[in-house]
Amino acid sequence: MMRPILRNTLAALLTVAACSAAIARAENVDLSTVPDRDTVQLTIYNSEDITLVRETRKISFKRGVNPLQFSWANTLIDPTSVELRFLTHADKLDVLDTTFPHAKPQMLYWNVGSELDGEATIEITYFTSGISWSADYVLVADRDETTIAFEGFVRVFNNSGEEYDDAQVRLVVGKINLVEKIAQLARVSMEEVSQLSKDVSGKLKNDAAKYWMYRNGEVGGFGGGARDRYDEKEIIKEGLSEYFIFTIEGTETIANGWSKRMRSLKPVDVPLKIQYRYREVEYGPQLVRMYIMRNDKASKLGTTPLPDGTVRAFRDNGRDGLSFLVAQPIKYIPIGDKIELNLGVDSEVTFELVKGRVWRDHLWNSVGGANVLRRVDDGKIAVDVGGSVVGWDEHTYYIQHVRNLTDQPIELEIRRVLPGHIVFRNALGAVLHDYQTVQMTATVLAGQRAEMRYELVQHMGRNEKQANVKIVDVR
Repeated sequence: MMRPILRNTLAALLTVAACSAAIARAENVDLSTVPDRDTVQLTIYNSEDITLVRETRKISFKRGVNPLQFSWANTLIDPTSVELRFLTHADKLDVLDTTFPHAKPQMLYWNVGSELDGEATIEITYFTSGISWSADYVLVADRDETTIAFEGFVRVFNNSGEEYDDAQVRLVVGKINLVEKIAQLARVSMEEVSQLSKDVSGKLKNDAAKYWMYRNGEVGGFGGGARDRYDEKEIIKEGLSEYFIFTIEGTETIANGWSKRMRSLKPVDVPLKIQYRYREVEYGPQLVRMYIMRNDKASKLGTTPLPDGTVRAFRDNGRDGLSFLVAQPIKYIPIGDKIELNLGVDSEVTFELVKGRVWRDHLWNSVGGANVLRRVDDGKIAVDVGGSVVGWDEHTYYIQHVRNLTDQPIELEIRRVLPGHIVFRNALGAVLHDYQTVQMTATVLAGQRAEMRYELVQHMGRNEKQANVKIVDVR
């Protein structure tokens, strides 16, 4: 099918008149028709606002010189990235020259020498900006909150100035280190990359991005007719170094100025774990309720990382409806990692930290230039040697009160960051999360209270030797 050129857009145009020396200058030829694209593929890389476009067309060539025209007016196409290659009859076709006519900005002409009198398939590739994508997930927990239906979508936004009909869409997840690749291509140090001219660094950036985006690029082909073979969209996964490329099966029309939402993950029932957490650094000074899942095969996930996106979680309310729980952004989730949603404070579970008795012992006084230990018995000074205090141990008792008013037992995890030289005395089975963080866990039965007691001994002044926590089990 042929269509008239009524707007500024991509064009690969070929005259059907006999070639002669008079038409070797492409700007003198009146080119009036363009064949439809046979296929178009978009590889969208959000991190750099780069999309690699690969499109194919079937062109009828005549023996001799054939002019082809390419226009990018009113689009965000990078003209320095435009390339033409021949997918069929490459041994009989050759690009003789490329011309950027002064009188026609945002346009170029290729003069193609042909030994062929017939049809060939060409591929035009280029980079454009203005196309991006985002992921979102819809999760619905069952009434008992033991499993959760996990469903994923991607939305593609097109503000590039060009429309792409029946396009195969590929999404780059993760980050390609283009700076490092530029350094390799230019054979300069990483520090010298920023000193390259804009034109040089731009070309190297395009070369680097094209190299990575072309890797395994033929997986799944262009998907022509795939829409007839699949009832639902499905994602093909291919692992590429530190990032992944998702290929949306089939084709979609990506109109300029519009967005398109596509399914990226069919609903699967994922095992769900609920945990109540106290982590002041992450969630503030409050106990929060968490939904925890895992991106692994045992959970019917785990075949690929999950890209950044927004999660919206709901729960079956048992009355033929859903209760909204949370909308929360998530970061890139590698295979095997946890998916964690913070549902906030639960009014049916109360938590309180009470500070109890405080006393000091092992006091050192500086007397006449010497340090003298003052004996202390049950918090009372037995010997006063005078002088100033230069070291001591400070003891503090704490009680953590937890009350579970729900009809289910709850799993509790508490982390406390304790800076300084600390001894943590407890009968809770506490462990170190890191050198300054203590982690305690417990199960509180439905309708029950729990008290979690511990003692902190902080070495101060002369008694402080290092900055870490030592756990002492007093059971």
